[in-house]
Amino acid sequence: MVKKVIHKFEVEYIQVLDEEGNVDEELMPDISDEEIKKIYETMILIRVFDQKAFNMQRQGRIGTYIQYKGQEACQVGCGLPLRDDDFVFPMYRESGLLIVRKQPLRDILLYWGGDERGLISPEGINNFPISIPVGTQVVHAAGAAWASKLQGRDQVAVVGFGDGATSKGDFHEGLNFAGVYKAPAIFFCQNNQFAISVPRNKQTHSETIAQKAIAYGIKGVQVDGNDIFGVLKVMKEAVGRGRKGEGPTLIECYTYRMGDHSTSDDPKRYRDDEEVKKWEKKDPILRLEKFLDKKGIMEEGYKEEILEKCKIFVEKEVEAFEKVEQPDKNDIFNFVYEEMTPRLKEEMEELNKE
Repeated sequence: MVKKVIHKFEVEYIQVLDEEGNVDEELMPDISDEEIKKIYETMILIRVFDQKAFNMQRQGRIGTYIQYKGQEACQVGCGLPLRDDDFVFPMYRESGLLIVRKQPLRDILLYWGGDERGLISPEGINNFPISIPVGTQVVHAAGAAWASKLQGRDQVAVVGFGDGATSKGDFHEGLNFAGVYKAPAIFFCQNNQFAISVPRNKQTHSETIAQKAIAYGIKGVQVDGNDIFGVLKVMKEAVGRGRKGEGPTLIECYTYRMGDHSTSDDPKRYRDDEEVKKWEKKDPILRLEKFLDKKGIMEEGYKEEILEKCKIFVEKEVEAFEKVEQPDKNDIFNFVYEEMTPRLKEEMEELNKE
C-alpha cells in the first residue's frame, strides 16, 4: 500500500497585545490614539452594562440573563470593523456586540425582560434577533451572505457562536455551504472553554476550532480573544476578504467565560477556582489599560471618569427601560399569521374574558 500525503496544514495564531500590555508593532492595526481610547471606553461601557444586567436579574427586574464578562475584546473587536448594512446574527452571549452595533441598551434590557420588541433592529442596521437555540443561526448567516453575493452587493454576514455550537450539525452545514458558494460569511467563534458545563476537550478532539475550516476549504485563524488589537486585525482581514469575493472565514477567539454560563448556572460544580484566577490575569480590559499606561494615553483620572460616565449612562437606560409600557396581550395572536385563524380568534376572546 502506498501512502500519499495530500495536504499538510498549520493553524495561524495571532496575538498583537500580550498580557503585560506590549504590542507586536509589525502586527498592530493602523489605529490612532483617539480610536484606541474610544475602544477602551466601549469595552468599559459594555462591562458596566453586563454587571448591571446581572444585578437586575438577581433583583427580579429582568428574567434569565447571559453574561459575557471577560469576552469584551471579542465583542468589540467583532463589531467595530462592520458597516451598518452588514448582517449580524448574534448568539445569546453577545449583548455586548449588539451594543457596539447601536442596539439601545434599554432595548436589550427589554429583551432580557421577556419583551421581544427589544430586538427590533434600529433603522438601517442589520442586526438579527439573538439566537437562543445553539448553532441554528450559522446557516442563516451563510444564506444571507450568499444572497448578498447573488445581488452583487459587498455586504458581509457575521455569525457569532460558542465552542459548543461547533459540535452541532448546523455549524458544519453552514461552513460547507458558504465554502462551496464562496459566500462572504464570517463565522465568529468565541471559544470560552465551556459549552455550559462541558469543557472543550470533551466535545471535540480537534486541537483547535480554527482547523475545522480546512475540511471545507475556507480560511481559518485562531486569535487571542482577550487581545482587542488581535481580534480587530483578524476581523478587518476577514471583512476585506468577504467584500472582495474571496470567500468565508472561520475565526476562533481563544478566550474564557469569567462568569456563569447563565444566571441559573453554578460553575463551581464543574470548574476550578484556580483556573478562573489564572484567566483573570488575562482580562482584556486590564490588558488594554496596561497598554494605555505604557503609551501615556491614559491621563490621570481618565479611568475613573470613564467608569463614572458609563455608570450614569447605563442607569439612564435602565430608567428608560422600566418606563416602557407593557405590550398588548393580544399581540401573541395578532402576528402569528397574516390572517388570524378561527381557532386563534377563539383563544384571544377567551383570554380577554379572564
